[in-house]
Amino acid sequence: MASKEPRVLAGGFALVESPRWHDGRLWFAHWVAGEIVAVDLDGTSEVVGTGPAGFGWSIAWLPDGRLLVTGEGLMRQEPDGTLVQHADLSALAGDWNEIVVDGRGNIYVNGGCDFEMGEGDPPGVIALVTPDGEVRQVADAIAFPNGMVVTPDNSTLILAESLLGRLLAFDIAADGSLSNRRVWAEGIGVDGICLDADGAVWAGGPGADPACVRVGEGGEILDRVELDRSPFASMLGGPDGRTLFIVATEWRGLDKMDEVLAARTGQVLAVEAPAPRAGWP
Repeated sequence: MASKEPRVLAGGFALVESPRWHDGRLWFAHWVAGEIVAVDLDGTSEVVGTGPAGFGWSIAWLPDGRLLVTGEGLMRQEPDGTLVQHADLSALAGDWNEIVVDGRGNIYVNGGCDFEMGEGDPPGVIALVTPDGEVRQVADAIAFPNGMVVTPDNSTLILAESLLGRLLAFDIAADGSLSNRRVWAEGIGVDGICLDADGAVWAGGPGADPACVRVGEGGEILDRVELDRSPFASMLGGPDGRTLFIVATEWRGLDKMDEVLAARTGQVLAVEAPAPRAGWP
């Protein structure tokens, strides 16, 4: 896998995040621009929606096809294009990052992201919004919660804990609650993640090692895609689910964010994967 050269589908973006394969195209969040963009396999892209103007937001879909957008809260796009509050999460955290909707319609969204480790428990949490609208916290004390996936049988949620460079796993109960928190893999850069049919996770994150890796439970690196810029998230898709999409940017650090945004080095890359997409998102 490492010998395969990813091709550039689209470029010229500030920061690209939250890639999702949906309705025959790759959709993603174009941070700062406040755009939701979709690109097809020949590289044709279009702006298909509006998101927050800042950083740290993601997209997903309800089972009925309505779009969900995170940010300061959890919003839902109605058929006429208007955004309305889907659920009130303000009692749990003030900012909301990644989101996944499982096969039963349960929405998991994480927030409380902090770029530094302070004293005491870290502030990251996971909230659950059930199909009937109930909201409750189902996990806490996470050091910058990031990408999430749910296994095809709806039994396990895997979460990227970015500040500690590891993946956590939780058992999912019938009511959507999370338990049996454990380390699934560690010692890797993690941001947005995706799951394949072999049970492996594709992961990568901004840092010194510009690569996207396919990791098995326990931490074994199974495949590796070398990059010339930092990956921020990945997603499997395409007609057979075997195209790995990677969104990447020339990362220069939080203290040089203005330079990163001005350079507009964000790209959407594609490369063939050894196993197809599985689970959610």
